[in-house]
Amino acid sequence: MKNKYNIACLGEILWDILPDQELPGGAPMNVAYHLQKLSQQVAMVSATGTDGHGRRLLQLMHNMQLSNAYVQTNNTYATGKVNAWMDAHSDMQYDILYPVAWDHIAWNDSLEDLLSGDDLQYIVFGSLMARHEVSRNTLRKALQSPAVKVLDINLRAPWYSRETLEWLMSSCQLLKLNVGELELISAWYGSWSAHEDQVQALSSRFDIPTIVVTLGSKGCMGYIDGAFYYQEGQPVKVADTIGSGDAFLAGFLVSRLQQRSPAWSLAYANALGALVASRHGGCPEYHPADIYSMMKVPQHT
Repeated sequence: MKNKYNIACLGEILWDILPDQELPGGAPMNVAYHLQKLSQQVAMVSATGTDGHGRRLLQLMHNMQLSNAYVQTNNTYATGKVNAWMDAHSDMQYDILYPVAWDHIAWNDSLEDLLSGDDLQYIVFGSLMARHEVSRNTLRKALQSPAVKVLDINLRAPWYSRETLEWLMSSCQLLKLNVGELELISAWYGSWSAHEDQVQALSSRFDIPTIVVTLGSKGCMGYIDGAFYYQEGQPVKVADTIGSGDAFLAGFLVSRLQQRSPAWSLAYANALGALVASRHGGCPEYHPADIYSMMKVPQHT
């Protein structure tokens, strides 16, 4: 019987090489991990090399109960790696190696079947998948899917351009970005003093009905169907910020699939992002009940 997936995450799976350890990562895989923990049927679309790092990633996905049915094996390029470190402001800095296996995700019949399926509700992708022509062409075909396209923009210099980002933003119905990315991109189109004006400018220009912005320790904001919603920050002791934004996005998507209110969805997403920031790595172990204990709104709203 064919597996039925309701969410597909496309793009990089890799190892974050920290000063003292190696952690599995890549924004799409982080999102997929949290979605799976929250009882979604997730297809991770990516590629690894034939090396030990690739075999370890596939084994970890198996241990996470995360399907690797759409993870291709590339005989030419190595599994992705990122040299990562925390700067003096507790922000993560990244050096993303290039080219690697996930730059060469090939379009095939199984991907076409997955992405055209009636059960698929969301396709999650980021700007990094567009940095090489092979994966970029696969993404271009994937974006023809009738599913809701979710752009987790994830700007990582030097791997983006205005032209590419404009193409991606014009292709999505839900945009997630952090406040620094919001300020950078909106400045291309004008000067606004308020973040709300910056968000509305992007929503109008690219016809994006839902935009969510993470504000770090200040929480988050959402622009959903013409209305703004806000959620204050969660006070936690930060272990590292790897994957906290990815966890936020997963929490938001699950809440929307459950037809929760925008305010509830942002509170839940914010709590999950804070929970992950309090632990090491983008895919830490936790129980879904831990999220509710951190939420600042009643669980029943």
